[in-house]
Amino acid sequence: MDKNLNKFIYDRHSNIIFSLQNSRIRGIKFHNKTLTLKPDTLFRYIDNEEKEYTGEICFKNCDLDLCSVLIFNKTLGKGRFMGNAVSLEEFMGSHKDSEFEIITEGYFGNTTTYSGWLWDEGKNPVSAIMYIWNSGNMEYCIDGEI
Repeated sequence: MDKNLNKFIYDRHSNIIFSLQNSRIRGIKFHNKTLTLKPDTLFRYIDNEEKEYTGEICFKNCDLDLCSVLIFNKTLGKGRFMGNAVSLEEFMGSHKDSEFEIITEGYFGNTTTYSGWLWDEGKNPVSAIMYIWNSGNMEYCIDGEI
């Protein structure tokens, strides 16, 4: 891990430290039971001002068998829709060049849920929901100074 990163551990009994709303996840890695998401931007509200940062979110002691992604055939709103449920591991392989734009985020115990739009180059976005399960810490690793 880069020594110029500032780590913030999310306390599951408090408000979130950084928001991912409107961030685009541009990379997902899994190594040594740690799932790492690479968003384009992380947001933080300090002194009534929104500040933007770059960095990663690390989910320690993540169990990929309990993580999944629902991918729909269109952006949800009105009308009928169809979709598929895939494992997060399968998603990382089949959608490695996609971007997942987070519209809402939810944190419940050991489960994190991101819903938003999945963007594939040259296609209209479709709705997707990502479920992550981990029993370790969720860490925000922020580049540079805060």
